[in-house]
Amino acid sequence: MKIAKKIATGLFVASLFAIAGCASTPTREGTGEYIDDTVLTAKVKASIFNEPTLKSTEINVETFKGTVQLSGFVAQPSDISKAGEIARGVKGVMSVKNDIRVK
Repeated sequence: MKIAKKIATGLFVASLFAIAGCASTPTREGTGEYIDDTVLTAKVKASIFNEPTLKSTEINVETFKGTVQLSGFVAQPSDISKAGEIARGVKGVMSVKNDIRVK
């Protein structure tokens, strides 16, 4: 009986460590957040790609915990704000950090 308790306790502790490994921290995303951010990144990229006035190949999109960061280069200053508006319009985006620069 003592061996069974030790095995059960060991399995319980191991499962706690496994669950804690998937938890997020202020500097790291949890598994679910990473998947959500990947989906948001794809949606923002698709929205920018579908805008004919923007060159989507020169705009980079990264997402961390719902915050989208845009970077890269555009030809016109108005394209910077246009890309930011498009990103803010995607459902699920909490905020946008726009680091796009004019060539």
